[in-house]
Amino acid sequence: MHIIVPIKQVPETSNVKMDPETGTMIRTGVESIVNPLDLYAIEAALRLREQLGGRITTLSMGPAKAEKALREAVAMGCDEGILLSDRAFAGSDTWSTAYALAQAIRKLDAVDLIICGERATDGDTGQVGPGIAAALDLPVLTYVCHLQPAEDDGIRVRRLVEGGEDVLWSPLPAVLTVVKEIAYPRLPTLRGKQKAKTLDLPTWGAKDIDAKAELLGLKGSPTRVVKIDKPRVSRQGERIRATDPEGIERAAERMIEFLRQRQLVSAQ
Repeated sequence: MHIIVPIKQVPETSNVKMDPETGTMIRTGVESIVNPLDLYAIEAALRLREQLGGRITTLSMGPAKAEKALREAVAMGCDEGILLSDRAFAGSDTWSTAYALAQAIRKLDAVDLIICGERATDGDTGQVGPGIAAALDLPVLTYVCHLQPAEDDGIRVRRLVEGGEDVLWSPLPAVLTVVKEIAYPRLPTLRGKQKAKTLDLPTWGAKDIDAKAELLGLKGSPTRVVKIDKPRVSRQGERIRATDPEGIERAAERMIEFLRQRQLVSAQ
């Protein structure tokens, strides 16, 4: 079985910065990590390979430093990684990103399953996995919390829904997006780190994946961030200092009055 795991390098949550002019995320000079939800996709792929054999290829689209994310995936146990890096990819939204990843997957032979994290912590859209499925015309199963091979050459999954779980079957190849309930990610091993350090990771550009220039980057992105605002929380509270029994009684009466004005307690 050949499993593909698209992963993303994202800024640490506290370091997210946006360019107010272009509406894109500033990544230069910002400490980045593997998208935490992609680690669950890697673990799901590793467990499936342990059952069925085969190999796992990770894909990541980004600048040259995104190679670090691929090497971390290899250190966890993945077999190989491919970096999509080209100036033409800069500024891609989720649609353009999914298109580029799908084009890369087309170049890989005998792909049986594509496992994605539910969403990325920087964009928080959950659109790339289903976008890949749409571009490749494959079935997609989202919010998967458990998976197992099916006897009829397909995949059987449980997916989280409001109030319970759905049990679904799909033929292969297919695309899954998994949630953190799927499995707890393992730590990289020493042997894995040694392999990751020396492994040759190919870099593919737009021409290597036969991508159409008009569908890449800002030019090929149908969505735009047109305005960025920072929310401001203003709290003009009332402070009552209670230092004696009378002050405590006044404070309690004022609190009750405050709640009644907002109809949070009854008048009785």
